[in-house]
Amino acid sequence: MSGQGPQRRLLGSLNGTSPATPHFELAANQTGPRCLEVSIPDGLFLSLGLVSVVENVLVVAAIAKNRNLHSPMYYFIGCLAVSDLLVSVGNVLETAVMLLVAAGTLAAQAAVVQQLDDIIDVLICGSMVSSLCFLGAIAVDRYLSIFYALRYHSIVTLPRAWRAISAIWVASVLSSTLFIAYYNHTAVLLCLVSFFVAMLVLMAVLYVHMLARACQHARGIARLHKRQHFIPQGFGLKGAATLTILLGIFFLCWGPFFLHLSLMVLCPQHPICGCVFQNFNLFLTLIICNSIIDPFIYAFCSQELRKTLQEVVL
Repeated sequence: MSGQGPQRRLLGSLNGTSPATPHFELAANQTGPRCLEVSIPDGLFLSLGLVSVVENVLVVAAIAKNRNLHSPMYYFIGCLAVSDLLVSVGNVLETAVMLLVAAGTLAAQAAVVQQLDDIIDVLICGSMVSSLCFLGAIAVDRYLSIFYALRYHSIVTLPRAWRAISAIWVASVLSSTLFIAYYNHTAVLLCLVSFFVAMLVLMAVLYVHMLARACQHARGIARLHKRQHFIPQGFGLKGAATLTILLGIFFLCWGPFFLHLSLMVLCPQHPICGCVFQNFNLFLTLIICNSIIDPFIYAFCSQELRKTLQEVVL
């Protein structure tokens, strides 16, 4: 995707910044404002992608290896790892192909390169959509486990979980195919932005409600022990910090990319919006970073999974 506006790709190829490019660069045209452009070296981008691939492969391998982790919650976490894995693979593959074509190492017809680019774009778009869906599914699963604890295992059964997982993957593939096919329609960008906002609101509402219930439960325990202030206050602060980190990382990593898409609809030709477009590589890098952080938030906090990971690695 070009930094100057809504041109060829929806998710786009990277701008092919050279590893020798400085990290911060003031870009200016003769008529527009001076812009701060953050250049991401190709080596750094590829390294982050490879770290994400290795990390998420370990999560999937650990869940597949340990039968104790064969439950709906861990299946959702495993699918999130697969989605993050595909996001990283798609971006790394596209960057590698571009570098090889630019260097003349990979000689191919323009039509072949175009078809390959479309396939990779569908892969990246589909994995992004599925990643957001599974983040929402994990939030719903945790919400049900807290507010419907006694009926949780009858509500979230393995067949229902597999149906939900299958529906998410099918919907992600179909929607990404349509998005790439109609990349130049404003409705496509609006759908993607609306989807992100819906996932953000869903996660915020569910996790805030869970935090409120946990604090209420802690206050009840404190009253039983006649310690009215210490336990609720400490627990509330810890829970609020956890919630802030969880939603903050989600918004920080995904928000800039969807801000980019929003500005492509609202002000594609405005010079100030053009400054934002020039940092598209940074926004993709933040999504890769989210793929690296997700296992620490959703997977590595499980003692059972960490133990299995040690067995897999050793």
